[in-house]
Amino acid sequence: MDNEVKLDQAAAWEPEVSIVIPVYNSAQSISELISRLSATLAEQRLSFELILVDDCSGDDSRAVIRALATRDERIILIARDHNAGQQAAIKTGLGRSRGRWVVTIDDDLEQQPEDVPLLLDQIKSGFDVVYGIPERSGYPFYRQSGSNLVDLFFTLILKKPKNIRVGSFRVLSRKIVDRIVKDQTPFVYITAITLRLTKNIGNVKVAYQPRRYGKSNYTVKKLSLLFLRLFYYYGINRGHHTTNTETEKITNKGRK
Repeated sequence: MDNEVKLDQAAAWEPEVSIVIPVYNSAQSISELISRLSATLAEQRLSFELILVDDCSGDDSRAVIRALATRDERIILIARDHNAGQQAAIKTGLGRSRGRWVVTIDDDLEQQPEDVPLLLDQIKSGFDVVYGIPERSGYPFYRQSGSNLVDLFFTLILKKPKNIRVGSFRVLSRKIVDRIVKDQTPFVYITAITLRLTKNIGNVKVAYQPRRYGKSNYTVKKLSLLFLRLFYYYGINRGHHTTNTETEKITNKGRK
């Protein structure tokens, strides 16, 4: 069972914005990420909550978040007792969120917290979801090839608009979040679920900074396995659904 530092679903206060952050071995970056997110949202005069889902990290990530949460009630730690993968961690955070708008952002500081207002401004023009798309160069060939293959799958099978790009930095409307949480596909992939629910999607350009701490855990093998799972669960077997209990048993070992 996943454990929370604070559980206040019944509270009357509801934030305008929820930020969901999947965390895995990010003790070195998480304090800076939270500080910059808090400063950015406060500057916009937005009420917010920061939901950090620790996916059974092997470092001090959980202790760092717990210490920060004791000083700021807007910080919520969900501590998973097994590693289920980044996508499942995000879905857990979405289920805990209460904001009118819900932002997902990675824990490695490659995506810039200061760009969150750009996403919020764009979704308020009427989109169901807006993806922040970075302009970057020097991306490893196998990572770019893997991304291109997944994008082709989304376009051909899930009918993603060809002019739209997707990624892990996004803002979703409350309506779409509630529907994503109810989805019971055993292999969780948030963008795949989203594309089954809506094509009302926007893009906005955002900044990108190479990670300063650690390294990506993606490999050619993991990217290949990811594509095969996407093809099976969202392609040839896209009508298959299971109970939430069964979903929790599915683990995706591939990380970022």
